[in-house]
Amino acid sequence: MAQSNIKVAVQKFGNFLSSMVMPNISAFIAWGLITAFFIPTGFTPNESLAKMVSPILTYLLPLLIGYIGGKLVHDQRGAVVGAIATMGVIVGEPTVPMFLGAMIMGPLGGYVIKKFDQLIEGKIKAGFEMLVNNFSGGILGGALAILAFWAIGPAVKVLTGWLVNGVDWLVATNLLPLTSIIIEPAKILFLNNAINHGVLSPIGIEQAKTAGKSVLFLLEANPGPGIGLLLAYCIFGKGTAKRSAPGAALIQFFGGIHEIYFPYVLMRPMLFIAVILGGMSGVLTLVLLGGGLLAPASPGSIIAVLAVTPHSAGAYIANIAGVLVAAIVSFVVSAFILKTGKQKDEDIEEAARKMQEMKGKKSSVAGVFAENNGKMPEHVSKIVFACDAGMGSSAMGASLLRKKVKEAGLNINVTNTAISNLPSDAQIVVTQEELTPRAKNKLPNAYHVSVDNFLSSPEYDKLIDQLKNGDTNELNEVVEDAEANAPSPEDTPDSNDGLLLEKNIFLNQQFANKEEAIRFAGRALVESGYVKESYIEAMIARDAMTSTYMGNDVAIPHGTEEAKKDVLQSGFTVLQVPNGVDFDGNKVRLIFGIAGKDGTHLEILSGIAVTCSDMENIEKMVAAKSAKEIMDIINDKK
Repeated sequence: MAQSNIKVAVQKFGNFLSSMVMPNISAFIAWGLITAFFIPTGFTPNESLAKMVSPILTYLLPLLIGYIGGKLVHDQRGAVVGAIATMGVIVGEPTVPMFLGAMIMGPLGGYVIKKFDQLIEGKIKAGFEMLVNNFSGGILGGALAILAFWAIGPAVKVLTGWLVNGVDWLVATNLLPLTSIIIEPAKILFLNNAINHGVLSPIGIEQAKTAGKSVLFLLEANPGPGIGLLLAYCIFGKGTAKRSAPGAALIQFFGGIHEIYFPYVLMRPMLFIAVILGGMSGVLTLVLLGGGLLAPASPGSIIAVLAVTPHSAGAYIANIAGVLVAAIVSFVVSAFILKTGKQKDEDIEEAARKMQEMKGKKSSVAGVFAENNGKMPEHVSKIVFACDAGMGSSAMGASLLRKKVKEAGLNINVTNTAISNLPSDAQIVVTQEELTPRAKNKLPNAYHVSVDNFLSSPEYDKLIDQLKNGDTNELNEVVEDAEANAPSPEDTPDSNDGLLLEKNIFLNQQFANKEEAIRFAGRALVESGYVKESYIEAMIARDAMTSTYMGNDVAIPHGTEEAKKDVLQSGFTVLQVPNGVDFDGNKVRLIFGIAGKDGTHLEILSGIAVTCSDMENIEKMVAAKSAKEIMDIINDKK
């Protein structure tokens, strides 16, 4: 348990570091391209345009990092105060690009103003809110800027000097390749972006400023180890791993999405040796030939690498050689491991699921491997929506598809359940993309449909078309009644029997992040007597496993399957968030907190699903001025 907590803490810290840099990668690339083209040794030297290089590096990039760092902590006010504080380190030590300083002062500014706002919450007299907000941000931001100018800036300059000197020493002693022993396993397990953008890029920028390039930009971003491993799978792999490897190789090498080769390593842990040796040989080649980049290559595509390579034949030769050598070594070692190891039909989908668990968040590439969806049955009588708990998202999805099935004149039973309870007679199983591998393991003979948006997925209409074009219209007229499921929306009663009360509809809410929003919804459920206190943490855990974002600006946080025991009675809470809150890159303006017991919540959930499938209704609820307006929209059966 302690080890797991440490891993989670490291993941969160690493993700936080990279989250400050990742949104600004386009700015780094712009700086790199301007440098590559317009400096005296660039492709098209231009003295006037080259004047942009230094200000972008010194001022714009650190300010963007500080702004995002503050926003991550306390939304817009945190962003502004974080940027003000970051200006202190920039002006205090203008000779050093203050990326590390921005990573300190941005979040610190956000944290300080957040604590201040919490301290004065509810204590400001009406009419003085704007005055207090503006002056508090200005005063605290200015004070932090002065602190940064006199103390943080000089300390960061010293720290940056130590780090750069350390890298120079590793290069001079030819020990830099040893960093691959740490970098390659760490990036595969859970820290690829944190290592590259949170640690290597800030130091690399300082090197590039003085030396014109930095090899650090290629320590993690080198596509060589990954392409070598995937090519070995193309030739010597087996089963779905071999079939999917060519497509993965294209995505990895030209698209720059390195994450796609991680599951292949996890299927055969001995392959860690291949990517480590590939990485070490690539770094050694780069060091010996003097390779390096002008700016970060993100994503780590061969195209991005060449785009920010210094304008000289020697630089291109060095960087291309570094990639090729890494690929060759990785290929040879991977081929040996695959040929001499135990041969079996490797399950790439299961490996992708394990990767998601280790990373602690949804993988952007796991859906690529969900290619074997089974065979569409000739005669379909039962479709099952499945999610982790069978409480929220699957029930909403089932309601929408049930309506479409009825409108299409098909006699098919549409139900929902938890993945662990999937019935053996389910012919078609619909799940969120990241849950599809689990559903396939549970019911491998069913036809599986993956969706990323339960409220407006195009997969619903595709499935209806498939069913209508098949033989399903000739099904027996008698269809089993879906006792465990929500009734058709037309049968939803006007009264919600205490499941959704006006006091549990909260208007004009603002949240810094999704966890804060989920906790607020959970607290409302607790205070209304729907759930036990422990249910709140289960809601956080459920969203961490699979995002509760449903599409159409709607999220439905609820507990895990194990937390059903903590539900005292079914109930809902609605949070109206006009400015939105981020749910894994998706803007959410309506949050429905759900507690479901014995299926008694499914009637109203069905109505909510149908209502929220129409964006016009979403806009009406977001603009509603009273709880009653929202209640009326949900209960409207038109």
